[in-house]
Order: sequence, then structure tokens, then C-alpha cells
Amino acid sequence: MSTRIAIMTDEVGWHTRQLQAALRERGVVGRCVDLEDCRIDTLASAHGLVIPGFGTELPDAAIVRGIAGGSFEQVTKRLGVLHALRELGVPVYNDARAIERSVDKAMTSLLLYAAGVPTPPTWAMESAAQAQRVVMRESAAGHALVLKPLFGSQGKGLQLIGCVDGVHRPLPELKGAYGSLAYLQRFLPPLTRPGFDWRVLVVGGRAVTAMKRVSEHWVHNVKQGAACEPAELSQPLAELAESAARTLAMDYAGIDILPASSMNDLQVLEVNGVAAWQGLQRVTPFNIARCIVDDLLERRLGLSRHGARRA
Repeated sequence: MSTRIAIMTDEVGWHTRQLQAALRERGVVGRCVDLEDCRIDTLASAHGLVIPGFGTELPDAAIVRGIAGGSFEQVTKRLGVLHALRELGVPVYNDARAIERSVDKAMTSLLLYAAGVPTPPTWAMESAAQAQRVVMRESAAGHALVLKPLFGSQGKGLQLIGCVDGVHRPLPELKGAYGSLAYLQRFLPPLTRPGFDWRVLVVGGRAVTAMKRVSEHWVHNVKQGAACEPAELSQPLAELAESAARTLAMDYAGIDILPASSMNDLQVLEVNGVAAWQGLQRVTPFNIARCIVDDLLERRLGLSRHGARRA
């Protein structure tokens, strides 16, 4: 029987097609599955899970490409399915523990700091009064802060507060978009005009490609209009990205890195556990989906390029 991989996604599109094509090249079946449609049913199978398209069997592995938002209960169940797959011996790439570490920006910052990975000073608190004191103190020292949604992505909902161009911007209302929680990170002003950051892709513990995301705006996400440019994957850039991915135990990850006081002072902003790579593919000479699939099949499943299990 062919090796069968579940591609966990809430949206079928370019990335899933790339992964399915790379799997087909290796003689492997890749089937898209929405975690919303997966369920626990202890009467339906010996293992108690129902994964659409796999009958009473489990996939040989799962690639997590997207998890839909929802209520706390819905997201808990979806992550629970990933946890269950791991406990049942199915390799999950990235598994739920890694995704939980990276989707929670505050936990990412804490783990990076604890591991000695350079990252900007960070605060996360539910008290608006405490957050206001942080903002006032940082502003008085001449620092701006970035207020981010804890679970945000693609540069949405980011605000500059504190000392911005010499003018104090106060902490806004935290209810609504910020979930009554202040996640604050010290702003690193751009060293060049236009400004940029690096996105480094780490696969299987190794940095494999990088790009610059260049923008006149201080937010450098591609979805916010940043241009993708090729970037040299220097040793310091690669080593820092690999350290960040290792700290969060990622199979693959997109690491966002900024220069701080100089081009040699590098700091990790975020670690993306369900990283998109469409923009990065435009400036990368090899097929990224193939790289991800090869790592999954060979490192996690022990399959040779001829499909045989390694001894």
C-alpha cells in the first residue's frame, strides 16, 4: 500500500497543490483534510479517531498547513486531534506542541529569551494599568513599542505606541482586537530606507533559504505589501534561525529576523510554525515543497528516495 499523508489545512490552494505534487513525485499520496472535519469516535475505530478520507486507518504522517480559527473549544479539539495523532505514533509535521509554542507570540518570546536567543524586550499582561506603566516608562526612555494581537498573523492589527517620531502615543483600548491582553515588543527602528527584515526558512533543523522583505512601511509582511528580494543566507543569519527553530522544536519554520543596532546585531522577532512560502519561492532556486516533503519522508518516516524503509 502506498504511503498516505494527511495535509491538514482549512484552505486548499497554492501551498497544498505544491505539497501534493512533491508527494506524488515520491510516489506518496497526499490528501487534504480539514481538522474541523476530524473527530473523536471511540466506537468507529480501534484508535478512536476519524480522519476523513482514511477510513478506519490512520495516515502514515500529517503535514500541518493550516488550522482554522474558532471558539476556544473548537480550536482545542482541532489541536487535540494533532496531539492524539502524535500519541498514536503518527508523525505530525509540525506537531501540536510546536504550533502552540509559535502561535502564542508571548510564549515564543519567553522561550527564545530563556534559551539565550536574541529577541527584543517583550511584555505580556492582562492588566491595562500595568501595560500603561510599561508604555510610559519605555516612552520616557525614547522607545517605541509594537502592540500585537497575541494570535495575529500576516502583520494584521499591529500598532506603534510609546515614543513614535518624538511624540507619545498612548496605549489604546485592549478589548476587542487584542482580547484584553497587552503583548508589547520594543520596536527596532529600520537601519535603512526602505526598511526590511529577513525571512529564513528552516527545514529539518537546517536553514535552507532566505529573503529580504523590503517595505517603506515599518511592517514587512508580504501580505502588507512588502517586496520579496533574494538574500544571502549568511552563517550568522542561518545559525540564529536554526537556534530559534530548535528552541521551539520545529520540523520546519519561517523565522523573522531584524537587524537591531547594526547589521551584525540580529534579533528574532517571530517564529512561524505554519509558515507560508509563496513569496519566498519566487526568490529561491529550488522547490521548497520538495525540500519539506523530502525531510518529512526521509527524516521522520525513514523512507529512502526509492520508497523503501531505511534499516
